[in-house]
Amino acid sequence: MGISPILNLIRGGSAAKRLLFASSSSSSLAAAAYVNVGIVLGSRSLSSSSLVGHTTTTDNNQNHNHHNHNQNSRNGRWYHSAGAGLPSYMRAAVFREPNKPLALEEFHIPRPKSGELLIKTKACGVCHSDLHVMKGEIPFSTPCVVGHEITGEVVEHGPLTDTKIAERFPIGCHVVGAFIMPCGNCSFCSKGHDDLCEDFFAYNRAKGTLYDGETRLFLRSSGQPIFMYSMGGLAEFCVVPAHGLTILPDSLPYTESAILGCAVFTAYGAMAHAAEVRPGDSVAVIGIGGVGSSCLQIARAFGASDIIAVDVHDEKLQKAKIFGATHAINALKEDAVEKIREITGGKGVDIAVEALGKPKTFLQCFESVKDGGKAVMIGLSQAGAVGEVDINRLVRRKIKVIGSYGGRARQDLPKLVRLAETGIFNLKDAVSRRYKFEEVDRAFQDLNQGAIVGRAVVEIM
Repeated sequence: MGISPILNLIRGGSAAKRLLFASSSSSSLAAAAYVNVGIVLGSRSLSSSSLVGHTTTTDNNQNHNHHNHNQNSRNGRWYHSAGAGLPSYMRAAVFREPNKPLALEEFHIPRPKSGELLIKTKACGVCHSDLHVMKGEIPFSTPCVVGHEITGEVVEHGPLTDTKIAERFPIGCHVVGAFIMPCGNCSFCSKGHDDLCEDFFAYNRAKGTLYDGETRLFLRSSGQPIFMYSMGGLAEFCVVPAHGLTILPDSLPYTESAILGCAVFTAYGAMAHAAEVRPGDSVAVIGIGGVGSSCLQIARAFGASDIIAVDVHDEKLQKAKIFGATHAINALKEDAVEKIREITGGKGVDIAVEALGKPKTFLQCFESVKDGGKAVMIGLSQAGAVGEVDINRLVRRKIKVIGSYGGRARQDLPKLVRLAETGIFNLKDAVSRRYKFEEVDRAFQDLNQGAIVGRAVVEIM
């Protein structure tokens, strides 16, 4: 496929999806009519036990409702806009203290509010951002449920949710969620800059809540509120603002597609909006983990020429070639900056991307770019860490240093789904490890020890 068709595909967005149901009026939504989902995933139906992976307990009214619903639906489940038919509790991975193991604890089923959807979580990625929180390197409200890179199935709309949202995300549809969940209404969101959403940073990142200032997570045993890192995705159910979701086509698997919401989403934001990669640009990516390897794939899709991968692990560098790297540099064995300049005829690259969040690699990224080039910083670091640059070179040679936290959910996430659906973005090779839900703490231990090449995903199905 040539460069022009690829760029048109990337920038064109996803095709319209067929609506599975439509509400005839707002009063019909308020009436909360039952919807027979009858969901079958492959050869597996959603039974009451498969919803949470173990036997659930309910109060008398819930048992009565659950019994009546199943009497009328042998092949699927009944869901109600007010949540009837759901189990009475779920499990979620709770972080309480730095460097302490995650524990699966029982919660009441979270309830969405207006403009929010309840998702039956199917898979959640294992990301360094969560690990930074768990190691106490980035402050966040505790106790909290971590996990922010999810796929799942819509099982409930919040009360008074706009009918257009309900039509776009019908009960039973598959979705993928972005870790930056835009409110859709603030000054930045109104300009299309979802990645700077005021409410996301003021409430979720600053307070661990959604945008009414309240969490949706409460312990089953005590009713204690538990904070949310993004949607709190390492849970059997999670609440996500609708603007942070897009439809996941049936052709894409839940597990591999989970990384679209952070690893790929972060890479796309960096390459499309911060770096503005153009065909023929030379690109260096420093740090070839889940995000860095996604940057390589996006750079290739955008038509970059020299694509240089830099890391200290030969295994990661070897895999980088699968994702589009034309050159690989082991920074333990060679001077990375000198080698980059050698590859580019002494000039440096048009764009360098730092995906580790370390002061040393921050400086390497800056020193690797040519005059007039862009150094894009996407790696998070320990709170208070400082990166240094040569001020005179910055000024005299017109170097641009740009921070990028992620993509823009409403515009970019459908494009990323399309990239994966057409095979331009390789999801299969990007996910290198899969863990069961009960192995969630082990997954983060492996990540901390550098034992994961690429991206790992926890399967919650």
